[in-house]
Amino acid sequence: MESTTSASAPLTSKKHHFRFHAKHAHLTPVFGNDWFALKAEGFARFFGTPVFLVAQTVIVGVWIALNAVGIFHFDVYPFILLNLAFSLQAAYAAPLILLAQTRQADRDKAHADADAQHREALARASDQRQSLAAAQTATLLELMQQNTDLTEVTRALSERIESLTEEVHRRMTAKD
Repeated sequence: MESTTSASAPLTSKKHHFRFHAKHAHLTPVFGNDWFALKAEGFARFFGTPVFLVAQTVIVGVWIALNAVGIFHFDVYPFILLNLAFSLQAAYAAPLILLAQTRQADRDKAHADADAQHREALARASDQRQSLAAAQTATLLELMQQNTDLTEVTRALSERIESLTEEVHRRMTAKD
């Protein structure tokens, strides 16, 4: 039990890599997040996969082979029913693909906006760091000048003390 607690603690304390996109999570896609929109988008995305293309090719091949050889006679040459099935598929595929593209464009726009805001925040933070560094440099230069001035005053006072000490020694030796 302790191993799962200690293992999950670092995960919750880490910042999520999409934390700048969180502000845009409330944006709903044009077609919503209901089951139909999600399934339609998933189906539209499936149209371009190798699995779909291979499966469709196999089905069409079997369809033509069964009807051409004469095992079944439900769609004899020129395969009007097969042509109708392709037309029906195209009639649904085009809008589903457009739906998927629109939803992806909305997600891309939201991510681009979040990225732009993040870049602006980084630029502001960089400007603030540069301003702070410039102010600290100016303060450091002022402190160095004050140190130089104090060193000069200390040198002048040391010379004055030395000359006064010599004068006191001369007068003390002159009295003797």
